[in-house]
Amino acid sequence: MTVGLGVSIGTVNTVCAVENGGGNRNGPPATWRTTLTFDSTGTARVGRIPKHGRAITDFADLTQRGTPNARVGHRALSAADLVATVASSVLSDVLGAAPEPEHGITVTHPVGYPPQRVDDLREALDAVGLRHAVLAAEPIAATAWLEETCGPLMPGLALVYDLGGSGLRVTLVRVGAGAPRNPVVGESLRSTDFGGRAFGAQMARRADWRSAETPHVATDAVITERRTAHVRKSLDVVYECLRVADVTMADVDRVLVIGGAARPPEVAAVLAAALARPVIVAPDPERTVAEGAAILARRASEAEHGGVGQRRAWWSGGTVRAASGRLLGRRLTRAVITASVTAGAALFVATAPAGDAVSVGAITNDACLIHLYG
Repeated sequence: MTVGLGVSIGTVNTVCAVENGGGNRNGPPATWRTTLTFDSTGTARVGRIPKHGRAITDFADLTQRGTPNARVGHRALSAADLVATVASSVLSDVLGAAPEPEHGITVTHPVGYPPQRVDDLREALDAVGLRHAVLAAEPIAATAWLEETCGPLMPGLALVYDLGGSGLRVTLVRVGAGAPRNPVVGESLRSTDFGGRAFGAQMARRADWRSAETPHVATDAVITERRTAHVRKSLDVVYECLRVADVTMADVDRVLVIGGAARPPEVAAVLAAALARPVIVAPDPERTVAEGAAILARRASEAEHGGVGQRRAWWSGGTVRAASGRLLGRRLTRAVITASVTAGAALFVATAPAGDAVSVGAITNDACLIHLYG
C-alpha cells in the first residue's frame, strides 16, 4: 500500500500527516512543539520543555538572523541539521520505526528559500537517512490540499493567507490544469507584525481589554474586537502582494486561509468581507500544510511505484540537491505549520478551539470546508 507522509516544521509547532494509497487520511495529524532536547547519549527528543536544562527553539526558519546552532557531544549541529532531526524523529514516532524507501515523504519549508538554504536542508535530510524525502514550499503543499479536497479546480490564482504564531505570509499561487512548475506569482511577502505572538504582545500593552468583574481574564467581546482590527490591518500585506505581482483581487479566484492563528472565525470573516472572494478554511487550518505535503508525497510514491519514474521534486523557490547528488532546478518544501502556543498566541485563539466551524457563510460537503463570501 502506498503511504504518503507530510511533515511541516514551523517556528512554534511541527505537524506530521499520513495518507494511504487510497488518498484516505490515516488518523488526524500529530502535533509537537518545535523544540529539541538531547539526552546524555545524544538521542534527540522533539516537543519537550524540560524543567531543568535547555530546550533548543526558534531554529525552523533558516533565513532568520540569529538562528541557533547546537553542540551535541563532539558534533556541531546547524539549524538545517536541527530541522532534519525533527523531521526524522517525528516520522519515526508516527511510523513506530524508521521510514522505509517505499514511503513517500514530503518535508515543507517557507517559500522563497535561497538556493544555499535549500542545499543545506537537502544535505541535512540526506545525513539523517531521509535521502528519498522531497522538499516543497509551504504554499505549494497548501494548494495541493486545496486541489485534492475541492478539486478539480479551474485554472486560476489562489491567494494563500498563512497566519501563524510567528507571523503572516501572503503568497499568490497558480492552481488548476496547466499550472507551471513554478506556480508562485510575484513575491511571497512576510510580516511579523501580525499573527499569534504579535497579537498577544499588542493585547499585553493595552489597559482596556480586561473586564471589571474578571480583571484577570479578557472578555470574548474585547478579544474579538481587537482580533478583527488586527486582521484588518494585515490587509496592507495582501494589497502589497497584489501590487508586486501586478494583479488585482479581480484576478484572484479564491483565498485559502491556513496557519494555527487563523482558527478564530473573525479571520476568515474579515478577509471575505474585504476581499469579496470565496475564503476557504479547513476545520483546523494549522494542519493544512502537513496534509497537503502528505498528498504530494502519496502522489509521488504512486507515480514512482506505478512505473512513471523518478519522484518529482516539488518546486520550492530554489535549487534542490537530489539524494543522488545531482542538482535539480526545483524548489523545496518544508512541512512547517506554525501555531500559537505562547501566552500571546493563546489569546489569539482563545475563543476559537480547533475544529470550530465559522459562523458565517456556507459549509460545503467537501471535507467540512468552510466557504465564506463577502
